Amino acid sequence: VQLQASGGGLVQAGGSLRLSCTTSASTFSFNAIGWYRQAPGKNRELVATISLGDSTSYTDSVKGRFTISRDNAKNAVVLQMNSLKPDDTAVYYCSAWDARGTNYWGRGTLVTVSS
Repeated sequence: VQLQASGGGLVQAGGSLRLSCTTSASTFSFNAIGWYRQAPGKNRELVATISLGDSTSYTDSVKGRFTISRDNAKNAVVLQMNSLKPDDTAVYYCSAWDARGTNYWGRGTLVTVSS
């Protein structure tokens, strides 16, 4: 199983970015897929998840600004990030869990939000 994160970049505060996590298998092969981020000097934190049944959850700091969804045609999970803030600057990683509890990780993509 391979996960590939893409879509990071440099954006001004208030702007938007769309991250994509492409999987080597159908996204429905996993019990859940999530996005994590790690800012310099900070622990990795869970940002958003989507379950097999399409239930979603978000960390409080991104609620109302970020949306996680599937792109079934591309075997991808997308994180739409709006109203970005400098505090959102981090390396973003996607992760997936299968039915056996095995956890898969992709390489990160850097998001930089300038003030």
